[in-house]
Amino acid sequence: MPETLTVEVLDRVMVLTLNRPEKLNAFTPTMMRDLIDALDRADADDDVRAVVVTGAGERAFCAGADVSGGSGAFDHSRAGAWHRDTGGRVALRIFTSTKPVIGAVNGAAVGVGASMLLPMDIRLACDTARFGFAFARRGIVPESAAAWFLPRAVGMQTALEWSFTGRMVSAQEAHAAGLVRSLHPAADLLPAALELAGQIAAHTSAVSVALTRQMLWRMLGEPHPMAAHRLDSRLMSQIGGGPDSREGVAAFLAKRAPDFPGRVSKDMPQCYPWWVEPEFRPLDAPQ
Repeated sequence: MPETLTVEVLDRVMVLTLNRPEKLNAFTPTMMRDLIDALDRADADDDVRAVVVTGAGERAFCAGADVSGGSGAFDHSRAGAWHRDTGGRVALRIFTSTKPVIGAVNGAAVGVGASMLLPMDIRLACDTARFGFAFARRGIVPESAAAWFLPRAVGMQTALEWSFTGRMVSAQEAHAAGLVRSLHPAADLLPAALELAGQIAAHTSAVSVALTRQMLWRMLGEPHPMAAHRLDSRLMSQIGGGPDSREGVAAFLAKRAPDFPGRVSKDMPQCYPWWVEPEFRPLDAPQ
């Protein structure tokens, strides 16, 4: 069992709850491992159609890195050039997920607690949540690959202002900037996230959703829409006549709920994955 999370599957939705409420769910290397483990489990289970991530308690989603050890909390000099940011490893694992990941931000999300939300596909928050990209106030830089994700979520000007000042951002400001999709009273937050995840589970093809997730995220780095045209043309040629497509049309014509047979574990098209996942290497390593 994970030390820092609770894991529950409700109607084909895996709910991951950061579970260190006495520490405001502060992030640790153990939490990194627990999150990656749980996401691996979700991807391996065809009965899981979506993942919801939230925090235990009423005060915080995640208050950032656990710095209770003192001023050396961010000292990774012994690892040297091969140090890997732990929040970044979580962010990259979320990025490669085949299941939609929904954040349900139940309280303060600061530092890595805010940046780990960025690769999640949809973010909901309670109306009292607050967000802080406080890295400059701790003498460090944005991590969890936030320099890539944050400008794409809220635009460059807002990303820079939030990162330069490190100030706390209200749920209302975060909503206006597009960081979160919707605001909810605290008691309604998790039900709203589960309802959204349930729509995905009940009405869509698991294979279609997995492909769509990777298509949209990975197209962010492409310079021309021709890349998307080439990709969707190839994918449509491989799945357009398949069992999920036939079922989707049949269900629509019969005015009934679909029962898609496709499974991510075994029915992805031949051209998947269409990318080569880059390996980690230090910036100054020989090419």
